[in-house]
Amino acid sequence: MKSLFSVLITPVVVLLTSTHALAAIQTKVVEYKQGNTVLEGYLAYDDAIQGKRPGVLVVHEWNGLQDYAKKRTEQLAKLGYVAFAADIYGKGIRPKNPKESGAQATIYRKDRQLMRARANAGLEVLRKNQLTDAKRIAAIGYCFGGGTVLELARSGANIAGVVSFHGNLDTPNPNDAKNIKANVLVLHGANDPLVPQQQVKGFQKEMQQANVDWQLISYPGAVHAFTNPETGNDPSKGVAYNEAADKQSWEAMKRFFAKIFK
Repeated sequence: MKSLFSVLITPVVVLLTSTHALAAIQTKVVEYKQGNTVLEGYLAYDDAIQGKRPGVLVVHEWNGLQDYAKKRTEQLAKLGYVAFAADIYGKGIRPKNPKESGAQATIYRKDRQLMRARANAGLEVLRKNQLTDAKRIAAIGYCFGGGTVLELARSGANIAGVVSFHGNLDTPNPNDAKNIKANVLVLHGANDPLVPQQQVKGFQKEMQQANVDWQLISYPGAVHAFTNPETGNDPSKGVAYNEAADKQSWEAMKRFFAKIFK
């Protein structure tokens, strides 16, 4: 019986060259598999850089691998990383509204082993890329993706670090934190009603008991999805863009990478 973590990388790669020629950022749509499920990720790198470089896995929000995650992947490439946005849901599964997004996210939140398998499949694509320094890899995620990269760490993935941006912090198996090999950085909206203080305290206890190298930064006034301008501002739903928290959290991620990749 095949492992959930088995990955088959197919040769179906479509080259999409960035229109910003001076940045020399190249992007590719990469088709790959987890088990029998076809997935479609997004690779970005700077072809002006020679040789191998650190790799960063990016995991999307609850609406699947769409423009926001791709933009962040390209931003990471501009910083000098080879970045790969994983597809957790599957090729062609791109929710169009909150109802569809919630239905897809629930599948994986109820099945953490499947969530971990999909994240590990994306990690293997990044690890095997010829540009990636396999000894220097991190993963970042937004909202649903933030919770996913924490589960990736709990799976025992051999990576240097994970960064959760306004992600879910809960897990059905807190004892799995003992498997974590990575440094952990959580960037959290202090007023996030979707990740309440009880969940934050549970996460802190989990990290402390497992003796993980971790840090949690809370941004005052920030709620859920504070990094995404497309989120808009809907306090009734507990989501809103916060420019200050967005910029500060990105800088915190850069400092974290400087530490773990040195």
